[in-house]
Amino acid sequence: MKIGGYLFLGLLVSAKSFSQKINFVDATLGGAKYQGTLSLSYVHLWSLGAKQIFFIGIGGRFTSYLGANQYYITAPAQLTSESTGPLIIFKDNITSNIDTFLVKSPQVNSINASINIHYKLSERWSIGFNIDAIGFSFGGKRDGNYINGFTGKMTTASPTPFNVLLISDNDRGTLNSEFFAKYSLNERCALKIGAQFLFTEYTTATKVQQFPEPNDRFRNKSLLVCAGISYRLKSKNKL
Repeated sequence: MKIGGYLFLGLLVSAKSFSQKINFVDATLGGAKYQGTLSLSYVHLWSLGAKQIFFIGIGGRFTSYLGANQYYITAPAQLTSESTGPLIIFKDNITSNIDTFLVKSPQVNSINASINIHYKLSERWSIGFNIDAIGFSFGGKRDGNYINGFTGKMTTASPTPFNVLLISDNDRGTLNSEFFAKYSLNERCALKIGAQFLFTEYTTATKVQQFPEPNDRFRNKSLLVCAGISYRLKSKNKL
C-alpha cells in the first residue's frame, strides 16, 4: 500500500506544476484462453517537460472479468514466499506452501483508481503503461474445489472486496495493468493494442488451507492480449 499510495498521492499534490492537461475515456477488450475482460476507463494526464511528449496522470477504471475452469492459488505473500518485504520480487515461490482453488466460472468486477504513464513517439503514435492502485471488487458467490495434493473439498467463495497495489504477492484483491501502443485516427479518436496483466482474487467462506497456516485468499494471474479505443475529451494533443 505504501508504494502505490505514495505515488498516487504524489501525482495529486504535484498536478499544478504540470503544463498541459489531457482527458480521455477508454474502452478495452482483453482475451486469452477461456478468459476475457471488458475495461472502461477515465484518465486525466499532465505533461512533463518543455517538449510535452511525456505524460503522467491518474484515472478510474472499471474491469469485468469472466473465465472458465480457472485455477486460483494461495495468495498471501507470507505463504507464497515467506516474505513481505520490498525484495519479495526476487524471492522464489515455496511450492509446498501453495494450494489451489479451482473455480469453474469465475466472474469478478472491480472499480479502481489507476496510475497512468504515456510517451508520445510521433504525431500519431504513443506508448503507455497503466496500473490499478486502490479500489474495491464485487461479484456473486462461486462454488469451487479446494485442492491440496490428492485431496480436496467443495466450498464457496466471493471476490476479495478490497484492492490495493503493494509489491508482487503483497498485492491484495483484483488489479489490472496494461502495456500498450496507441495510434491516433484524428484529433479525438485513437486505437490501442497491447498486453493486459490482471490479478483476480477470491476469498473462501472458511479458511480451507491449514498448512503452513490458515488461509482463505486465492489468486489467479492472467496475461491477456487487449485492444481498445480512446476518445479525447479535451486536448490539443493526439494520444
